[in-house]
Order: sequence, then structure tokens, then C-alpha cells
Amino acid sequence: MAAGMGRRLGELTRDNTKCMVPVNGVRLIDRLLGQLSKLSLHRVIIVVGYKGQELREYIGNRYDDLLRIEYAENPIYDKTNNIYSLSLVKQQMMEDDTLLIESDLIFSDRLFSMLMENPYPNLALVAKYESWMDGTMVRIDEEQNIVNFISKDAFDYHDIDAYYKTVNIYKLSRQFSQQKYVPFLDAYTKAVGNNEYYENVLRIISLLNNHDMKALPIGKEKWYEIDDKQDLDIAEALFAEEKDVLRKYYGRYGGFWRFPQMLDFCYLVNPYFPSRRMKDELRSNFDTLLTEYPSGMKVNTLIASKCFGVSEPYIVPGNGAAELIKILMEDSQGKVGFVRPTFEEYPNRYDKEHQVTFVPQNDDYRYSADDLMAFFADKDICQLMLINPDNPSGNFIPKDDVLRLAAWAEEKGIRLVVDESFVDFSHDYATNSLLSDEILTAYPHMAVMKSISKSFGVPGLRLGILASADQSQIARIKKEVSIWNLNSFAEFFMQIYNKHEKDYQRACGKFVRERDDFEQQLRTIPFFRVMPSQANYFLCEVKQPYTASEIVIYMLKQHNILTRDCSGKPGLSPDKQYMRIAVRNHEDNTRLVEALRQYTK
Repeated sequence: MAAGMGRRLGELTRDNTKCMVPVNGVRLIDRLLGQLSKLSLHRVIIVVGYKGQELREYIGNRYDDLLRIEYAENPIYDKTNNIYSLSLVKQQMMEDDTLLIESDLIFSDRLFSMLMENPYPNLALVAKYESWMDGTMVRIDEEQNIVNFISKDAFDYHDIDAYYKTVNIYKLSRQFSQQKYVPFLDAYTKAVGNNEYYENVLRIISLLNNHDMKALPIGKEKWYEIDDKQDLDIAEALFAEEKDVLRKYYGRYGGFWRFPQMLDFCYLVNPYFPSRRMKDELRSNFDTLLTEYPSGMKVNTLIASKCFGVSEPYIVPGNGAAELIKILMEDSQGKVGFVRPTFEEYPNRYDKEHQVTFVPQNDDYRYSADDLMAFFADKDICQLMLINPDNPSGNFIPKDDVLRLAAWAEEKGIRLVVDESFVDFSHDYATNSLLSDEILTAYPHMAVMKSISKSFGVPGLRLGILASADQSQIARIKKEVSIWNLNSFAEFFMQIYNKHEKDYQRACGKFVRERDDFEQQLRTIPFFRVMPSQANYFLCEVKQPYTASEIVIYMLKQHNILTRDCSGKPGLSPDKQYMRIAVRNHEDNTRLVEALRQYTK
């Protein structure tokens, strides 16, 4: 079926039909015809419409040695829907068993063999419902009979756990087409018209309770339906070649929820918070938060002050820490000291000519406050950046030592910026934070950054804070951000957090225990050297002859688990291979370790 106009793909289908769109350099139609050429088929009929002549010319005679290709023309493709396109080939459907395929699909080579090897004559490939899916849904019973086709109008989000999405690949027997489908197709189009979907005919047949049509769930086999540019972008990541796969995924900088079956071990957040009760409170206020404006900076500063226990003149909330990091680094002057390896957002935001970098000279990238004071003692820096715990090393400087460093910086006239986004994952999480008026007032040259995404488990809210007793700097930053820099959900999270604070403390304790257990599991992997960490990730050196990229690609391709190749990160030894692995819940962590144990070079 290749008659549609594909308007949602914009300029990509201005001169071509959808199946001519390339995914990673290969057009959908070429991929599909290549897959079909491996089957024992009598003929392939392509129903064309929009830009049909261009498609015919493109295919030409290139497949003559592999397939017998015929065409059917829908001249009124812009006034009809796929039910009319299918009716054009109803005679051929009654002559042969049929595979019915939409041409805007990309899918694993395994799907056709699954369909052909299954003994049932009438089958629809289906996938468990996921949030990206749109179109025809079905319900199936325990024997995989399709008991109902769910139209868009009848779709109910309360029932999504019971829904399967049709993959838009069907196997139909000649007998079924002759005795059921085509007669119902004729009757339906006569009664309702041609601007309808062929799935509606299957829905009516399913209501007869004779179980003519079975469903075949595809499990974890990959597929995607390409209707718009975002679909195309996701499909290119899903079906990337090995040399490009990491670039396709890492270049997204998040948004991995669009790959629901993938287990993301790049994801640096608390797996045990928010609690169910807090999520329920957020859900119960969803309509209001969605449809009302958030408050401005004045009110959000007040709420942030209440939430984090810092006076209003000392704190500024941001649209994620990233917004505040950008402004903070733009506000900086002179030479700035950095520790590497580290979270690159800070040095990336500053002139390289004015960076002074300390790199620990040991295999585990450990360093102390004394190391920093010794290195920067004779360096002409105006500001020193400390990520604590650091990313990706997991190095942690205890609170008392950070305060010694702050006193040293105060004496030297150096502004100390401490990013404590991961501090609530440390062993003494309840007392390690620097966010208090007493500490900030005692060290006015110190600023404390905190990304609320990490330990609070809410990266989608985009929330961060910067705190300092340097009220003039805080006031300048407040003027730099927009008046509505926070959304209503982030504001409401801060508003209700203190009611759930005990749950948060319990979540942090549970996390620390899980991280300690996960560390022991990772240490059983023979090709890893695991470095100690007080954050929610581990930096692992990959031992020779293994390489990080090989392991990362293997984990993604074979187990749908995404991990981070850190090799080449500034500050890490260029002669060694490294991976950073996040800490998730016990079930996920165990799955990752079991997958790693299966890897052999």
C-alpha cells in the first residue's frame, strides 16, 4: 500500500511518496522489496497514487530477477483512504493468499519469517501498546484471537494495558478473502463510502465472534511506523548501523522515553523517588497545572526557599540546572579552575583560553580538597568549579573538607562553585548538603548548584537551584532568566515536596544500599575494573582486549540496554577504555549484569 500523500513529513514528501523516504540512506521501498525478495512469492502488487509515476520509474526493472512486480493505480488518492486503495486489488486477493503491508514501515527481517512460519492462515502482527503508537489498536484473548479492533474514537487511556497496536502487516488466506473480507469490504464501502480505513472491515468481522483473525505479538522485535519527521529520527536511531548507532543515540541528549523497551543506563536519576503517593498528588492536579500559568520569579523564589531551606535573597530557581549553569558561566570573569574528568557543561560554557585544569594523577581519578588547594595555590584563578560527587569518576570530598576548601578560596578571593547535584546519593546523604543559610553566610564567596533532576528523580520537570550569600550575584541571575522560567509542574513539585520529604530520605537510604550491592555485582564482570563511587553511577575501566564501544553496541543491539562509552572524555587516559554505568533499581541492575556476563569477544 503506497498511495498516500504523507503530508506530515513536510518537504520530505513534497516530490516523493512516503516509501521513497530514506532511513539511514536506504529508501523504505528498497528495504521492503529486499525483504520480500527473500520470500517465496507469486507476485508483488504495489498500489500507487500520489507521485505514483515517480515511484514506478524509480523501481524500474531493478528487481526483475527477484520479484514479479505489478502496479494498481488509485487516481483519487487525495479524496479516498486506504479502504479504496485495497478495493482496487480485491480480485487479486481472492486469487492468492496475501501479505498486506503498509509501505511506511521499517521493521526487523524476522517479522516476515514469524508470519510465514506461523500455521494460522489469517494473522495480524501486533505489538504491545506504547506511547508513541497511533492508529488501529486491538484486544486479544488468551488464545491470541483478536476479539475487537479499537477505533481512534473508542480508544480509552484507562485500558492501554490491554491494547496491542497492529503493525500493519497481515497474512490473509485466499479463502478468508473470498468468503469474508472482500464481501464485507464491498458492503462496507457501499454503505459508508471510500474515505475509510480497511481495518474497519476487520473490526466488523471480529465482532462476529468466529475468531477468523489471530494476533501474533512480535515481542521485542524492532519496528516503526514513519508518519512524521520525529518518527523518521527515531527510526534512524533504532535501525542505525553499528558505526553510527552510538552517535544516533547519544546525540539525542535524553528523550529516551520514546524507546520504551530500551533500558537506559545513561539515565542519572533516583530510581526510588518520587514516591507513588507524590506522583498521585501530581496526577490529581494535572488538569489545573496543564491549563494554568505558573507563577513568576518572586513566588517561585519563595517556594524554592521553603522547599530547600534557604533564604529568598540567597536562592534562584532555574529551568533545570542547565539554565543556571549558562548564566553563571557567562557571569564569570578571568581564569576559572576545573577538575577533569568532569561534567562538561561547565567548561563547555567557558572560553578555553581562560581555563586552568587539574587532572588527578592516579588510575581511579581520586582527589581531595588538599590536592586542589596545592594545585591551584599558585594559579591565577578567579573561580574554582567543583562537582561533588564528580561525574563520571564518582569522586567525593567530605563536607568538612569542602568547607576547608571554601575557607581557603575565601582567603584567596576565589569564588568556589560547588555542584552538589549528586550529593544526596552519598553515604551521609542526610547531612552532606551545603544548602543552609548558616553555611552560605559563613562562605559568601561560595555558590552551590543543585540539579533537582538527579536525586529527586524528576528530570522531565526541568528544575534546578543556585544558592549563595552573594546576594548581588543572585539578584543579577534572577534578572537574566525569564519571568516564567519554571513550568507549573515544577512549581507544584516544590510546593508539595516538604510533605513527602520523609519518603525522599527513605528513597536515598534505599538507593545507597542498592548501589553498594550493584557495585559488588559489577565487580564480578571480568573485563571491568570498577572505581568506587558515591554518586548514582560507576566509572568502569574496560580491560584489554575489550573495548567500550564494542560492549556498548553489543548491549544495545542484543539486549536493548543503553550504556555510556566515556573513552575519549577530557581528563581520562587516552590509552584506556571507559564506560559509565548508572545505578537503577535492583531488577534492572541485575538484568544489566546478566547481559554483561553473556558478552564474549
